[in-house]
Amino acid sequence: MGVLFFLLFRVLLSFASQSKVFLVVAPPLPPRANTQRASIMPTVNLKRDELFAKLGRTFTEGEFDELCFDFGIELDEVTTEREMSSKFLGPGKEGSSGDAGAEKAPSGKEEGGESLDDSDAVIYKIDIPANRYDLLCLEGIARALNVFRRQRSTPVFRTVEPENGKERLRVKVNKTVSLVRPFIVCAVLRNVTFTKERYNSFIDLQDKLHQNICRRRSLVAIGTHDLSKIEGPFTYDAKPKEEIEFVPLKQTKSFRADALLKHYKKNDQKLKAYVPLIESSAVAPVLKDKNGTVLSLPPLINGSVSAISLETKDVFIECTATDLHKAKIVLNTVVTMFSEHCAKPFQVEPVDVVDFMGNEKSYPDFMTRFVDVDVDYVNKRIGTEIETKEMAALLCKMQLASKVTEEKTLRVEIPPTRSDVLHACDIAEDVAIAYGYNSIKQTIPKASTMGKGQPINHFRDLVREEIARMGFSEVLTWILCSHDDNFKNVRREDNGNCAAIVANPSSIDVQVARSSLLPGVLKALGANKDAPLPVKLFEVGDVVVIDESADVGARNSRRLLALHSAQTSGLESIHGVLDRVMQVTGAAGSFEPGPENAGYELIQKRNEPTFFPGRQATIVRNGKEIGVFGIVHPEVLKEFDIVNPVSVLELELEPLLERTQEAIAKGGH
Repeated sequence: MGVLFFLLFRVLLSFASQSKVFLVVAPPLPPRANTQRASIMPTVNLKRDELFAKLGRTFTEGEFDELCFDFGIELDEVTTEREMSSKFLGPGKEGSSGDAGAEKAPSGKEEGGESLDDSDAVIYKIDIPANRYDLLCLEGIARALNVFRRQRSTPVFRTVEPENGKERLRVKVNKTVSLVRPFIVCAVLRNVTFTKERYNSFIDLQDKLHQNICRRRSLVAIGTHDLSKIEGPFTYDAKPKEEIEFVPLKQTKSFRADALLKHYKKNDQKLKAYVPLIESSAVAPVLKDKNGTVLSLPPLINGSVSAISLETKDVFIECTATDLHKAKIVLNTVVTMFSEHCAKPFQVEPVDVVDFMGNEKSYPDFMTRFVDVDVDYVNKRIGTEIETKEMAALLCKMQLASKVTEEKTLRVEIPPTRSDVLHACDIAEDVAIAYGYNSIKQTIPKASTMGKGQPINHFRDLVREEIARMGFSEVLTWILCSHDDNFKNVRREDNGNCAAIVANPSSIDVQVARSSLLPGVLKALGANKDAPLPVKLFEVGDVVVIDESADVGARNSRRLLALHSAQTSGLESIHGVLDRVMQVTGAAGSFEPGPENAGYELIQKRNEPTFFPGRQATIVRNGKEIGVFGIVHPEVLKEFDIVNPVSVLELELEPLLERTQEAIAKGGH
């Protein structure tokens, strides 16, 4: 792959140098960001006959495709288990038949490919919206379609106390987990009846949640345990890895946690992806029962002692997390989907969690939310004239029970399964689906406007074209970066008031909104250091500048950064870029600044650690600093794994736009 990428890069670079083609040479996605692309809809694979059995009737393929369209999901593909097995294993490598449940991790902590019977059972592949976590399994889709078809009512979920006067299960959280994975929520499903199909659906749901909302377990990890094999109360703690020892799932011998991480990193292609989540931490989270038996090493693996099976009746579910809100959604999703298989459907036994501050909270949280919605607001958004009572009936089809409170107002009840409903606009979307998109009449808007791009965007495009003509290739980098990339790696100090900090970053790669284009472009250069010399890159993009006068305390600033890398610094090439930009924007003036011209000047009395001493200059126009250029310091290059000298120019574009507009107003070019 590396050789192919290199050859492709050379071809594109050669082509770009001869034409106005912009080449994107961005560095690889951060590990966590690369695991889940929000633009791709999750796909659920369902056996047609099992689905039709739950729907209470059979459909032709066309009828079911139309039903999916009406509900806002898509029947993407119709295939068979045999065909899927052939694609997964390769031609002539069909898998042998076997117990699908036995191939899946009973804990729900090992994602992988489908475990397929080698049969001709018809499989429906259904694409669902990424935020509809309640549709990630057979139970959820069948329930939603039946309510949509008015074949059943929306179920009411309840928490019930343990039978025979027993006390609730309790989990005590120790303070040490705050160092690695601070939150845990739990629940119990009593008297569950598992069949092979239900069991596989149970495991598949956990796998899909791990890939979706859980962000590959970085936010939430799900563990399921056979309650008959363990004894509460439970303790959620964090210990040094060498002090944790247990027999993990699918293993026969005991491992110490530190040895287990090395084992999975070396021998398990699925679980090695999750090792980095706790590998660098001084302690690892661990869940134990009353007798000190290790139940789970989140977010990696469960212990074999509590593995569930088809014979399991009572299931203890725990979700450990770095995000409590996401954990509650995940727990609610699992228990609402599979509580229908309990002896008393839709009833869940709560578990008390006592945090390290002594605060006690019971889960799951089935507290119903209510949203008051203006009927006119909905009609205006979707282009309809639906009456209040009719709109209430339509929302009931979407599992959103509604009551008319005033003539034009609905009180909408949001069940625990619909965590995707956050705003009145979400309710408007559901009304449109229930009403039918094809039923909405096409109308001409009452207002007529002509769209026009922002001047700065048009100016940006002109600058991009001009730089491309000079043989530079465009890169696009991320506006969010790590704190080290924005400061330490470019030898800049953080005084606490020069960059917008992300309050709750999902990873260390997205801690700061960049205050300079330089780190991103250097990272792109480091990722493509084998490209033929000279490497000439540029980027036109926004940085975020602290500005107390702005309504949010910060503002965007559009900048240009040009970079030259070769065996020599190429500072003269970068200086030429500056001169050309100033010339075409009408900002060149004379090289002798004064009030009679609108030119710029270079002030060499600059001593920024990012650049080589004596080889840097500040660009000033009308007494205001608008940019800098110079030779990058070798220590900065070392941080980005760059071996050749580099010269860069970073320039603000807004002041140049103002000068260009002045010139145009005076009849200039």
